[in-house]
Amino acid sequence: NLISKNAVSLTGPADVPREILELVGDARFVLIGEASHGTHEFYKFRAAITKRLIDEKNFSAVAVEADFPDAYRVNRYVRGSGGDESADDALRGFQRYPLWMWRNADVVDFVDWLRENNEDREASRRVGFYGIDLYSLHSSVAAVLEYLDKTDPQAAGRARYRYSCFEGFGEDPQHYGYAASFDLKKSCEDGAIRQLIDIKQRAADYMNRDGFVARDEYFFAEQNARLVKNAEEYYREMFRGRVSSWNLRDAHMAETVAALGAHLETQQMPPKVVVWAHNSHIGDARATDMAEQGEWNVGQLVRERFRDSTVNIGFTTYSGTVTATSDWDEPAQLKRVRPALDGSIEDILHRTTLPRFFLDLRKDDVAAALARPRLERAIGVIYRPDTERQSHYFRATLPSQFDGIVHFDESSAVEPLDRVASWVHDDAPETFPSGV
Repeated sequence: NLISKNAVSLTGPADVPREILELVGDARFVLIGEASHGTHEFYKFRAAITKRLIDEKNFSAVAVEADFPDAYRVNRYVRGSGGDESADDALRGFQRYPLWMWRNADVVDFVDWLRENNEDREASRRVGFYGIDLYSLHSSVAAVLEYLDKTDPQAAGRARYRYSCFEGFGEDPQHYGYAASFDLKKSCEDGAIRQLIDIKQRAADYMNRDGFVARDEYFFAEQNARLVKNAEEYYREMFRGRVSSWNLRDAHMAETVAALGAHLETQQMPPKVVVWAHNSHIGDARATDMAEQGEWNVGQLVRERFRDSTVNIGFTTYSGTVTATSDWDEPAQLKRVRPALDGSIEDILHRTTLPRFFLDLRKDDVAAALARPRLERAIGVIYRPDTERQSHYFRATLPSQFDGIVHFDESSAVEPLDRVASWVHDDAPETFPSGV
């Protein structure tokens, strides 16, 4: 059929065809998704594309759906600074659920490669690794204070006073959000905003102290201060409705991507960024059910801001296994993925009978064939096959959502570094999925 005719078969999980590089062209921002947070092939192939973009397209940074302080520890490692001696050590900053999302074997392989690749580059030309998420309110507060203690002790004192507002709510920022959403007198908003303004006003002084390293460390501090401001608002809003908190989170991630591009440009590096995040963040929200609910996402916001400088690539799978949990904050589990629903996007791609392939959705005939909305599956850190239709499917128009799609018909679970019994043993019954 037409899909099979246009599909570019992949010979292996790390085989990047020239068609993907041609799709990227001169884009400054390449957004690469994943249909789950626990699929080996997605991580492996996403890394393979990124390596080619770094080596052949001069991309200067990888921005990932991860907390900024944790990812910056990896950034220091791949740039040859910091105190970590291995990729495993550098990834130990990731201590929050879901551990396997970044502490897995595929990420270790990529981090090792990036460190080795950077060793042949001048310090100012080394490719960085950055987080774009906003869950790290308390660790970002700590990062700002640590930076100011070293560079401006007097400013550190002011920052401690402003951030002390958060101390009465414990380590879980949701406790703060719950209290502040009902009593604005408990809000730490003013202090968070004032601290971001303060650190930005001193940017020129902080950045000019020690060349590139000082400028990158300042960027780290400023982004953490911005994160505290945005996270404060996020946790207040999360008790008022999902749409507002989702939009705040994705707006922060898009803002961070743009800020990273601008930072690279000021350092005379190519302002070219690869973004790793879930399909639900990367695919343009305007092409999905999200738009009807008033939601936007990173893919939409970056496309709107940078237009022809943006390419986004999604991933899908028909069946296999995945690392996920049944409920929040549980240990990683090895789960079987149900065959995709009849008529879904994944089912249509499955009918090609190709084991793995890339499809350029910008081609007119492909776009026309996939022009109507269809069901599409999204598995996050939680996978509940017993309520799969309600929990994991939404409607999307694929050619408007992504510029290209990579399909792995049978996929396998990503391997956690912190393996537990629930992951090693697949407890799915032999009658799966009908027996669930």
